[in-house]
Amino acid sequence: MKSVAIFFICIILLNGCSSSTQLSLYQKLDGKAGLARIVDSFIYQIGNDEQVIHYFEHSNIAHFRQGFITHMCMLVEGPCEYDGDSMVAIHTGMHITEKDFNHVVDLLINAMNEQNINHNLQNEILSRMAPLRSEIIKI
Repeated sequence: MKSVAIFFICIILLNGCSSSTQLSLYQKLDGKAGLARIVDSFIYQIGNDEQVIHYFEHSNIAHFRQGFITHMCMLVEGPCEYDGDSMVAIHTGMHITEKDFNHVVDLLINAMNEQNINHNLQNEILSRMAPLRSEIIKI
């Protein structure tokens, strides 16, 4: 009987130890590989969307992909440092409307859904990206 009690105490203590170790958002998303999958799905969403594809017609997709992965990595506490152009520099002159901006956010959500990212993690990602909105919508 005493050994059963000790066993359960050990299980409780081990569970307490494992739950105290918090994973970063980056780790929860499966690191850079997970971010790459999200970005690839996002690019596919954009490429098949008539409403916003014109914003990307003259883009270097490989450059966009790498920059977006690195930027997301930084935003979600990953080991990356984004040293690309600012959001203002990238989006100035594109005349992105609020409607199109919101649509692109929907496409990102679709990409995250496609990659089975749970809604809590999606909300964390979107909340970290939200402050960039004012730097992107420049009519």
